[in-house]
This record gives sequence, C-alpha cells and structure tokens, in this order.
Amino acid sequence: MDVVGKAAGFGGDKWDIRNSRGGQAIQAVSKPNPAHLLGAGGIILSVIAKSPVPIEASSLIKSAWTEVPGGPIHYRVGGATAEELPIVLLIHGLVVASTYMVPTAEQLAPFCRVYVPDLPGYGKSYKPDKILGLSELADALAEWMDALGLRKAHLVGNSFGCQIIAEFAVRHSQRVDRLVLQGPTVDPTARTLRSQFFRLLINSPREQHSMGLIMLKDYRAAGLRRIRGTIKLALQDRIEDKLHLITAPTLVVRGENDPAVPQSWAEKVTALLPHGALQIIPNAGHTINYSVPEKFAAVILPFLSVQ
Repeated sequence: MDVVGKAAGFGGDKWDIRNSRGGQAIQAVSKPNPAHLLGAGGIILSVIAKSPVPIEASSLIKSAWTEVPGGPIHYRVGGATAEELPIVLLIHGLVVASTYMVPTAEQLAPFCRVYVPDLPGYGKSYKPDKILGLSELADALAEWMDALGLRKAHLVGNSFGCQIIAEFAVRHSQRVDRLVLQGPTVDPTARTLRSQFFRLLINSPREQHSMGLIMLKDYRAAGLRRIRGTIKLALQDRIEDKLHLITAPTLVVRGENDPAVPQSWAEKVTALLPHGALQIIPNAGHTINYSVPEKFAAVILPFLSVQ
C-alpha cells in the first residue's frame, strides 16, 4: 500500500511513501557483528570488527576547532562558502561523534555549506564534568553556532541526534530552517535498555562493519560514566511530547529494515509533527547516514531545496 506524507508547509510538494509492510516478521539474528552492540550502552566494548576506518581524512570535509565559553569544540566543515548557499548541520547520535556523519557530509558538500560538530562531552570536543542534558546540549549547539556566526540552518539528526535537534527546534525555533529526523528514537513502546539492546542486535548485520571501529573510538573518548548517563538521558526523553511544538517543516526518514524505528513509530512521529512528511529508504537499517549516504542525500536534498 502506498501512502502520502503530509505536505503542509512544504510549498504544496507531496512526498510519496512506500509502506514497509510493517506486519512482516523480523528474522532472528544468529551471528550479529558485536562491534555494533556498542550502541546498546558500551555493553560490549572489548570486541570490534577488524575493518579500516577510511573517512578520517576527507578531501571534501576538513576538521576545525572553535572556542566556546566551556572549552574547545571540534567540528568538520566542507562545501562552498558562497553566502547564498544554505547551511546544513549534521548532528550525531548516541555517544558517537562526527566521524560517522562524514559520508553524508561529503554527499551534501557540493550543494551547501555543511557543518558536523562534536557536541560537548563527545568526540574530540571538551568534556564537561557534568553530563549535559538535552536542553543543555541544544543550548550548547546554539552557543557553538553563535561562535561561528551561523544565524540559521537546516538541521539533520540521526537516532539520538533527532532528540537533540527536536529539543533545539523547540528552544531555538527561530534558528531552524528545516529539520530531518533520520531514525528518530526512542520508540515509547520499547523505552527500556533491554528492548533497545535487542533491536540493536537485530540491526547489527545491516550496518557497515567499519562502523564498529568508529563507535569504539568515540565510546572510549566519552568514557563509561558519560556512556551510561547518555543512555539514561535518551531513554528518559519523551520526544513525542514535543513534536507538536516544532513549527519547522520536518522530514522523517526511516530505513525499511530499521528495527530500532518500526514503521508504526515513524508514522506516529510524522503525524505528531505540524508540518511533517515521511520517506522510507528501501533495504536500509538504522544508520542510513553512514551505510547508504548516497540514498540518504538523494532523499533530503530536494526537501532542503539545496540542489
């Protein structure tokens, strides 16, 4: 069955959505890649996939630093600098930082100015003693934008990054052009560590093996206390209670094979948004921005009107 996402606020454009046949059973996974289980909260930190991480050095995306009152923020930046081009911010997920966003940043760079920060506490950025809550992470993002002179931008988040930019869109609505929620968490029907762990177990073989090394590096940089605190933060956040407050046009993007974001939850997220639309990417898992960046960019570029 085909359905059409809501088009309110999108200038009349409609987004065709392929139903992913939510009734289809999910097969059990006999031999998951243990590296990807790091997303379950660092439960398995000692086992990693033996794959290279080829994206630390990118010809299109460069590392940079800027100072904010709390300390130095590391970010990645690329694309043309023409003032008329739109600005797109890519916001990372749970504990992982900017590295795994680079494949999507490379796809977007020819069409816009793209920035990918390591939020405070994660990646190479400064580590505050306190584990920042969602409102503090949203305000830290605004503070970093101020430091760079970025008045307004499109925001694209993956997983827990969707929770951050949803909070940002409520607290700093005037600074948001459009939002992309890719794999928004956490589904209220599975708001426990056990449920999330099981879903990540299923998702594991659907991701690139090299993601494991990236996650290990970022988890080590954050430390066990921050890992635990961030997981608790993600599970406690009720994103569904703030979606109706988001005034910006918002595109929800789900991988057809994403067990962490069931079709029913993706549709509910879209329905709660005043100006929401849903797009399904076939044969994709949870981390679309890393595993299939070309498909992801092809979906979001027209929505952001930057092609």
